[in-house]
Amino acid sequence: MGDLEARSFDGIVEALRAAVPVLHAAEIPFLLGGSMAVWAYGGPEPVNDLDLMVRPQDAERAQQALAAAGFRTEDPPEEWLLKAWHDDVLVDLIFGPRGVPIDDATIARGHERSLAAIRLRVMALEDVITSKLLALDEHQLDMSYLLQLVRAVREQLDWDEIRRRTGDWPYAAAFLTLVDRLGISDAGDAPPIRHEPPLERPPGGSPSPGVPPPGPVPATEPPLDRPADPSARREPANG
Repeated sequence: MGDLEARSFDGIVEALRAAVPVLHAAEIPFLLGGSMAVWAYGGPEPVNDLDLMVRPQDAERAQQALAAAGFRTEDPPEEWLLKAWHDDVLVDLIFGPRGVPIDDATIARGHERSLAAIRLRVMALEDVITSKLLALDEHQLDMSYLLQLVRAVREQLDWDEIRRRTGDWPYAAAFLTLVDRLGISDAGDAPPIRHEPPLERPPGGSPSPGVPPPGPVPATEPPLDRPADPSARREPANG
């Protein structure tokens, strides 16, 4: 991790340390969500923002409590979250992620963890990955970081549950097919991907057997006129 990424992660940790006591003091139930939640289970360190999952009825109160503690607040156009800022770190107060209602049952599925010397409840891994898979669409289809996340925690995931909850969404189904074929998931009957080195291209040749090498198309000469009767062929003139 570079210096900039390390500073970004440190900033997220400081924002977490600042926000959690405020929400605890206000008696607002919440979960640590997003990539930071995956980090709590052993995933890579996130460098973007901090996601805190709150019930819809608690979202405004959570934002107000953070504002009273010195966070800068923002009301975005999206209808499923509110925002607050701790220095230059964005804190998303998410109350309506796709496919995962933030209610008492979802909060109860979370797990207590001690992170950065504070106790808090972390969103269940299956809920985190489900919400991320259902957020994929034609405008947000970057699977590279999502692959890093699931690879790091693959042995902790209930893959059958994730397939059941997301398999009807085509973008999620495509991702699940990818992790199956890559051997990341627990799909034992998935055909393995063959990793073969590319064929060497000889000088001026073609990498595919049986395919002629590229080059200029040879000129084609028109056929000589052949008389119907061979005896009628004209003899060359002498001299």
